[in-house]
Amino acid sequence: MSNATPYAELTPDVVLEALDRFGYVTDGRILALNSYENRVYQLGLDDGGFVVAKFYRPARWSDAAIREEHAFAAELVSHEIPVVAPLAVDGETLHTHAGFRFAVFPRQGGRWPELGNDDERQWMGRFLGRIHAVGASASFSARRRLSPDWLGHDAAATIRDGVWLPEHLRDGYDRITELLLERIEAILADVGPLTELRIHGDCHPGNVLWTDDGPHFVDLDDCVTGPAVQDLWLFLSGDVGERAGQLTELLEGYAQFREFDYRELRLIEPLRTLRIIHHTAWIARRWEDPAFPKAFPWFETNKYWEEHVLALKEQLAALDEQPLAVF
Repeated sequence: MSNATPYAELTPDVVLEALDRFGYVTDGRILALNSYENRVYQLGLDDGGFVVAKFYRPARWSDAAIREEHAFAAELVSHEIPVVAPLAVDGETLHTHAGFRFAVFPRQGGRWPELGNDDERQWMGRFLGRIHAVGASASFSARRRLSPDWLGHDAAATIRDGVWLPEHLRDGYDRITELLLERIEAILADVGPLTELRIHGDCHPGNVLWTDDGPHFVDLDDCVTGPAVQDLWLFLSGDVGERAGQLTELLEGYAQFREFDYRELRLIEPLRTLRIIHHTAWIARRWEDPAFPKAFPWFETNKYWEEHVLALKEQLAALDEQPLAVF
């Protein structure tokens, strides 16, 4: 199996054989779902139902780290928190077939949350508070810790050492990422030690399905150890006033299940900055996977990199702005 094209041998027949081997009697219906990091398929069953199979990207996570993801999901479900957890076969949730590791999940319908009113934002906040109350009760040992080293320094090094940056932007990129990471580390030092816990890690509207019964959280693939605010800020949008109002409602619901450390509000712009830096490195590291040039054709253009460096410069100013004030 090539690291450059890790899914070249994951054909529809291999996917169906994998499910059949572990007792899921499929009827041949297979639909590829939107996913870049892993490969995810909806499969029809002979009884008329559906399951979703996620085939993990080779070499990304250890078996122990994937099992921690599954155990965290199961723990949340045991507390009646609406998380889509993997199904077990003979007590095991992580399976292997033809060299691929995969897990099977129940299909969960729903729509992306709009969070267009106070009630929905408070509802989301309550569930996030419940997730974090469970997340704070134990620790990960095999999963990553969210840090400037991983999301910032390592990511920036990937870009500096690569072939994507146009020559006329190299010095500017080096300088702005150096300044940003220095400023982020100074902010973290000024805020002081914070409680870190097991979090979703990539908690944005695309990883939440909304039904009449409220939100269902999916895809714990990026669960990590980190501050609670990481699972909150990605739900904020609009101007400063709009984001402050949205955050107020989220935290009103959150506080019903877990106390929030308001010092973490200073981390929102540092976390946004790290996400911007890391996103480009993520694409770069996956570029030899044929799915990535197709999905991100602009990645090799001068225009993208000029706009990226400009966005980083704007973040330097954002880091010095006052944190959002809740009402």
